Amino acid sequence: MSLPDREKTELSRLLRRVALVGSLALVSACTVHPLYSSAPLSTGASANAELASIAIKPVRTRYAQQVRNNLIFGFGRGAGEPASPLYSLTLSVTEAVESSALVQVGTDEDEPTAGSVTLTANYTLTDAKTGAVITVGKRSITSSFDRPRQEFASYRAQIDAENRAARELAEALQLSIAQDLVRHGKAAS
Repeated sequence: MSLPDREKTELSRLLRRVALVGSLALVSACTVHPLYSSAPLSTGASANAELASIAIKPVRTRYAQQVRNNLIFGFGRGAGEPASPLYSLTLSVTEAVESSALVQVGTDEDEPTAGSVTLTANYTLTDAKTGAVITVGKRSITSSFDRPRQEFASYRAQIDAENRAARELAEALQLSIAQDLVRHGKAAS
């Protein structure tokens, strides 16, 4: 080996060591923990306890009530609404029903054969004692359905799609609100 080759080898070893030390420093800065763990947030309560202490204001439409019911069940893990809530959630749910496809076999009618229901929720989470807004957000979920020729069957398929979208929207909202509470807990410390 000549002298320049040795220097290249030592330099590449040095660069590998620096890269290893740098990546270890970067990885050690990450803190990962389960969102729904029973470990306390900086406010002293666990994420599950804080979710269970959210009261959801009444809504007006059938599909919004489906979202609200699924949220109440998810927040309280089946226990219902809290007796003395720490937070208040204002929920506004809108619906958009669209025809997705026009596929008619054996007829010349232009009736839609598939549709989609999109539920969009806007929410505001406030502190029940002070009325201070903790977070504001928006989530949407789309659910598809078949539209058979029978009117009642088509209506029932749309209702089932609304119910599916409401369940999925409630799960998305629950995750989003849990993340917001964790961020709020860290900001409070």
